[in-house]
Amino acid sequence: MKVSKVAYKPVGLALGLLGGLAAGALFKQTWKVLGHDEDAPDATDEDRSWREVLLAAALQGAIFSVVKAAVDRAGATGVRGLTGSWPG
Repeated sequence: MKVSKVAYKPVGLALGLLGGLAAGALFKQTWKVLGHDEDAPDATDEDRSWREVLLAAALQGAIFSVVKAAVDRAGATGVRGLTGSWPG
């Protein structure tokens, strides 16, 4: 196993945790900016429409995916800077 891959494991875990927290906060703010004062609906919230539930899920998924990709890419770039090789 490459040294860069081993070095990236703990970095990736830590960045994943921080990225998840950041994505959650970003989604919450985005949901409010879109004009929704309440928290995003759960799939089983019977007082919310299908449209609102699916919109919230799609938006949350998109935000989490983009943040995860950005965090993973930044972490891999940082490990390459430290070790000289790409962790992949």
